Amino acid sequence: MQDLTNFDPNSVGLKSNNIFGLPFTEEQAQLVLLPVPWEVTVSYRVGTAQGPDHIFEAAMQVDLFDPDVKDGWKKGFYMMPVDKNIRKKSDYLRQCAELILSHMVEGGDVADNEQLSHKLTEINNNGEILRDWVYEMTSNLLKRGKKVGLIGGDHSTPLGFIKALGDVHSDFGILQIDAHADLRIAYEGFTYSHASIMYNTLKEVPQVKKLVQVGIRDYCNEELEMIEQSNGRIRTFFDKDIKEQQYEGATWKQICTQIIDSLPQKVYISFDIDGLDPKLCPNTGTPVPGGFETEQIFYLFKMLHQSGKEIIGFDLNEVSNGFTHGDGIDAIVGARVLFKLCNYMVG
Repeated sequence: MQDLTNFDPNSVGLKSNNIFGLPFTEEQAQLVLLPVPWEVTVSYRVGTAQGPDHIFEAAMQVDLFDPDVKDGWKKGFYMMPVDKNIRKKSDYLRQCAELILSHMVEGGDVADNEQLSHKLTEINNNGEILRDWVYEMTSNLLKRGKKVGLIGGDHSTPLGFIKALGDVHSDFGILQIDAHADLRIAYEGFTYSHASIMYNTLKEVPQVKKLVQVGIRDYCNEELEMIEQSNGRIRTFFDKDIKEQQYEGATWKQICTQIIDSLPQKVYISFDIDGLDPKLCPNTGTPVPGGFETEQIFYLFKMLHQSGKEIIGFDLNEVSNGFTHGDGIDAIVGARVLFKLCNYMVG
């Protein structure tokens, strides 16, 4: 147990400590965060590979008092160092992906271009390598008795972590906060696309018995058919339907109850920051009008916690300062979302 006698939680956050300025080592922390600086297949804007670094910086400004989970931080949160080799590989493969996407936008067929076909194969192979790396890293942490959270990167990053949880839990559900359904099959030719994470999860992790999606407002016919033909494995609370229920008198508490009742006892939270109103994440890769205030999602988490269901892991992804080079509220919001997730994970 870490001796906190000389630590002042009301003082400025020290970068010489760790995430949120907390003085815990990896061994001392109950919850360990794995950063994954990867954004190879993003469809629109880049920047999310820098998400873990930006969140770490902004986390120093987060006050440690949480009225919903008092003193949760005392159980210890620790963020592992960002792997620079992963980041370098992502940067290189992103350049390859941009060549492929430019060719497609201009009406070209990648299959007819030997060089681009080779690059596509390289991207898909490395997507599998990243999945396996995340699996090994998180498996080792789980075997050591750690609670684990993952910080992306784009939304493709947590697949290996979810697979690792499948080794520990035979039956669990996913609560997905997102603007997008992410059920596309190898979107744009990329097997491990950020837009394919939930399709890949349902395909590769049979232990995921239920996927409950909240805030979805940008999806295609193929994804809608998959939802409708899932025999209840996928339950989607579309943003439009949520808003219309509220316009007609339903309270957010009533809707949260519907969401929570749809989940099994064990729950993994997958939080794509673009599930929020884009004013809170203006630089995220693919912002979509609509979405939630942070307080709404925090209330959903509070009700989930009070329901007695167990949060077994989480990811936070697509946090980016993007084109504005650090000018925006994205990382500030991301750091506070992360703190809330950490507290409920150990609470």
